[in-house]
Amino acid sequence: MPAQKGKDLLIRIGDGGNGFVTVAGLRTRQIAFNAETVDVTHAESAGRWRELLAGTGVRRASIAGSGVFKDEASDARMRQVFFDGDILTYQIVIPDFGHIEGPFQITSLEYSGDHAGEVTFEMAFESAGALAFVAM
Repeated sequence: MPAQKGKDLLIRIGDGGNGFVTVAGLRTRQIAFNAETVDVTHAESAGRWRELLAGTGVRRASIAGSGVFKDEASDARMRQVFFDGDILTYQIVIPDFGHIEGPFQITSLEYSGDHAGEVTFEMAFESAGALAFVAM
């Protein structure tokens, strides 16, 4: 697979109907998948090597993004979702790979600004249920 454009990695929020809307003016974005392990090592484990129990543990996805809000409406929407503590359906589009879709909660919303620049934001999301992957 050839290199992909970072700008094509999108974080999209459910529009309340059957569609999705791209979240704000993201300049950087990142998604990470993690899984906890369940250690079942015991005194008779071969060579005292750690043994893990397959198919168990908690899985989660974390998303982070930063940028500038593209308009007042997107700023207001994401701020309200954060303050309400809503868990909504999001879609993460990974170019030439597919998309991940499922419930996420905004866990961090930060604003910053430079004297001679625009106001920027950083957001973090955590998965709040089962995620589905759809290949492209």
